[in-house]
Amino acid sequence: MASDADVQTSWRLLDYIGVDYAGAVADGKVISSAEYGEMTEFAAQVETRLKALPAKPAKADLLRRSATLRSAIAAKSAPAVVAEQSHLLASALLAAYPVPLAPGTPPDLNRAAKLYAENCASCHGVNGDGRGRDAAKLDPPPIAFTDKERADQRSLFGLYQVISQGLDGTAMQSFEALPEADRWALAFYAGHFAYPDAAASEGERLWRERADIRSKYPNLAALVGTTPAALARDLGPKNAAMLTAFLRRHPDAVTARPDGSLALTRERLAESLTAYRAGDRKAAAELALSAYLDGFEPVEPVLSARDAALMARIETGMAQLRAAIGQGRPTAEVEAANRSLANLFAEAEAVLAPERASGASSFLGAFGVLLREGLEALLIVVAMIAFLAQSARSCDFGQVEERTLNA
Repeated sequence: MASDADVQTSWRLLDYIGVDYAGAVADGKVISSAEYGEMTEFAAQVETRLKALPAKPAKADLLRRSATLRSAIAAKSAPAVVAEQSHLLASALLAAYPVPLAPGTPPDLNRAAKLYAENCASCHGVNGDGRGRDAAKLDPPPIAFTDKERADQRSLFGLYQVISQGLDGTAMQSFEALPEADRWALAFYAGHFAYPDAAASEGERLWRERADIRSKYPNLAALVGTTPAALARDLGPKNAAMLTAFLRRHPDAVTARPDGSLALTRERLAESLTAYRAGDRKAAAELALSAYLDGFEPVEPVLSARDAALMARIETGMAQLRAAIGQGRPTAEVEAANRSLANLFAEAEAVLAPERASGASSFLGAFGVLLREGLEALLIVVAMIAFLAQSARSCDFGQVEERTLNA
């Protein structure tokens, strides 16, 4: 049985294809073999995942669209064509199998406060208590966002859906005209009222000190799709309330990695290798894909601008790792692929944030750059030293010869 995660991953792969295919093909020709390889691999993964979905009337059309997309990529069709096909398939997928998605970046809550005052406070109240100036005129009355019992059962994605679609039979209208980022910001803002400021500081301590809690929210999709009630079943009501108070005020904590930009990538690949060693190829494959989509893909634009060749090598290495896992190669080969990627990540971290890179990471990064790009310079230096040494010997010989003649 397919889970929400399966549909979410398919949607994200389609979105990635729609955006990044232009970096793989231009004028019917491959301009980046690494990017094109990813497009081909990801389109195939989408089709495989769609085939595993539960039977629905729309499933046959999704598979038809998926086959068309794969053919377009194989034919090196124009980026506009592939982008349209991938985005239409992504929309059709969500229409057939609705699941929680997530904002692309942490919402701007300062802007959210202004949006709430302009669009929501007159009904729901300035403090979210449902007692806005127009509340008495409405039947049924507007929801009080401060009602914790109700808020515990509501995910941020649920709030986002209501903000986007409105609520039939009530005065709650659709705000679909607002940009998607603004609707997500409003969802986070409306969702924070039931969890007081005082609890947020304790929630921050929990987040900082407990890796098991951070692992529950590897990305924004996990955050917006989880209800506080579900979290309370794992952590207890008090801890769940404190953590919810913090993360709904500071969603950027989910995407921030204190140990470096590629910390999440490293975590996922380590988990993938553990799963592979245990014989769980499916989990290993999912974790390896998460390492790319959740960990590496967000830093691609910056790394591409600073060192495109290194980025391409990492993309190729991760694709080779996924292929090794998919083919069930010997564990030693998968371990070797992971070690190779670890060295490349050290280089990347030095390129992305040299001021934050650890001593070991900086050394490995610098050493990798030297090996890749500095050998010619090193040979030139060696040649110069040899030339100077030869010149010195010639000079010494000339001085001896001159002294001999004078004698």
